[in-house]
Amino acid sequence: MIIKERQVNMYSVGQYVVCGNKGVCTIEDITTLDISGVDKAKLYYILKPQYISASTVYVPVENAASLREVLTREEAERLIEKIPDILPLKITNEKTVEQEYRSCMRSNDSTEWIRVIKTIHGRRQKRQQAGRKETAVDGRYIKMAEDSLYGELAVALGIERSRVCAYVGDKLQDAASV
Repeated sequence: MIIKERQVNMYSVGQYVVCGNKGVCTIEDITTLDISGVDKAKLYYILKPQYISASTVYVPVENAASLREVLTREEAERLIEKIPDILPLKITNEKTVEQEYRSCMRSNDSTEWIRVIKTIHGRRQKRQQAGRKETAVDGRYIKMAEDSLYGELAVALGIERSRVCAYVGDKLQDAASV
């Protein structure tokens, strides 16, 4: 049961935000919660993930730092232009790979997600050339990074998420031919 209570907050109802591993979410409400064991005076953002059906996320307004606004169309276009210049991670120790990926994903930063994707693509190529399969960690984190990045770019650019990869590829190819 949710009790309505409005107040001026950092984000507003209807706004898109990026919320960690939940990706792009819409703020459905800002309210207190009438749930046993929860402070009835504490305000929460009620978030609906765009790409995770039947999921709702409750984020205390005081923890708004864990959220960020979705890139604007212009910011998304600039990010895509910068992709060739974004360096992959420098993996010096196989034992710390997952820790490095996790840190990038938790940063909630689309540039860091690109670094993870570029790193894993490079690692895939090397492993494939050596006749080895992709590691489970690489498989898990490339999916997370691509889901996060493509979801945000889809919303920012106003296109279907399934078209983002082709859109980015076309933009990069156009830039390379100039």
